[in-house]
Amino acid sequence: MTVTIKDVAKEAGVSPSTVSRVISGHPRISAETSRRVKRIMEELGYHPNLMAKSLVSRTTRTVAVIFPKPAEELLLNFFFYELIRGVLAQLTRAGYDLLMAGGSNEQEELDTVARLVKGGRIDGLILLYSRSSDPIIQFLRKEKIPFALIGRSLDYEDVPSVDNDNVQAAYDATKHLIAQGQKRIGFVSGPARLAMSQDRLSGYKKALEEAALPFRPGWIVEGEFLIESGYRAMASIMSQPEPPTALVVIDDVVAFGVLKGLSELGCRVPQDVAIVSFNNIALAELTIPPLSSVDVGTYQLGYTASQMVLNLMKEIEITTRQIIPHRLVVRESSLRPEMPV
Repeated sequence: MTVTIKDVAKEAGVSPSTVSRVISGHPRISAETSRRVKRIMEELGYHPNLMAKSLVSRTTRTVAVIFPKPAEELLLNFFFYELIRGVLAQLTRAGYDLLMAGGSNEQEELDTVARLVKGGRIDGLILLYSRSSDPIIQFLRKEKIPFALIGRSLDYEDVPSVDNDNVQAAYDATKHLIAQGQKRIGFVSGPARLAMSQDRLSGYKKALEEAALPFRPGWIVEGEFLIESGYRAMASIMSQPEPPTALVVIDDVVAFGVLKGLSELGCRVPQDVAIVSFNNIALAELTIPPLSSVDVGTYQLGYTASQMVLNLMKEIEITTRQIIPHRLVVRESSLRPEMPV
C-alpha cells in the first residue's frame, strides 16, 4: 500500500501541511520537528511526488549549471569536477537537483538556456564563466530568472557573482617568480574574451611594470583550458629569439601540456623555465616536478554560487559580489634549484 503524506503526519503527530513544509525546507519549521518528520518519512518509506508538487507550487527544485563548452571537452579539466562538487553539495543539502547543460558554441548555449527557462524546467541557474557582451546574461536579466555567475561580468556590475581577485592572484604569482630572480616572464593565457583571462593578464602586467621588467607580446600566448593548448603554446613561445625563462600559466591542466611541451624541447623545469599555474588541483603536486599553483578555493566557488542562487530564489537579500580568497602554494616548479621550499 502506498504511503501518503497523511500517514506521515499521523505517525509524526503533526498536520499534513507541516509535513509539506518540512519537505519544502520552510524556515519556520523547528529543527526538532523537521528531524522527527524526516525520520518518520524514512521509516515509512515515504517519497514525496515532486512532479505533482511542482505543478501546484510552479517550482521544479532544480538548478541548472551551464557549461561554456560541450561537457565532453570541458570535463577534461579537473577544475570543473571540484567546482561541480561544491555546487552539488549545497544544492543537495537544500533538497534541490542539479541539471547540467551547455552547447558547442555561444548560440547553442543561449538556445539551451532559453529552452530550459521557457519550458519551466528550472528554478535558477549558475553560469561557469563570464565573457563580454554575453547574450545569456542579457536574456536571464530580461526573464528575471535567479542566477549567479562564477566570475566577473564585464558589462553589469550588479550581476550576482562569486569570484577570486584574479588581478591580485596573477600579480602574486608573477611577484613570486620575480622574487626567485626571474626577469623574462611569459604568460600562457585562456580565451581573451573571458573576464578571468583579462584580469589575470592585467595582474601579470602590473607586477612586471612595478619591477621594471619587459612586457613582450611574443611572450603571451592565448588558448583553451586543455592540455593540448599548453603543449601547442610552447612551440610558439619558446621559438622566440629570446624566450622567457619563467611562465605564469592560466590553469593547472594547461600547465600539464606546458610541461610536456618543454620536456620535448629539452627544457628543464625549473632550471631552464620556472612555472606557476592556477587552481591547485589534486594532480598538481604529482607532476614532475610538482607544480607551484595558486589555490583559488574551487570547491568554495561552486558552493557559494549555489548558495547565492538558492537565496535569490527565496528572495533573501545577498551580497551581490563575493570574493573567495586565494593563496599561492609553492612547489618545486617555480623555485631556483638552490632555494628551499
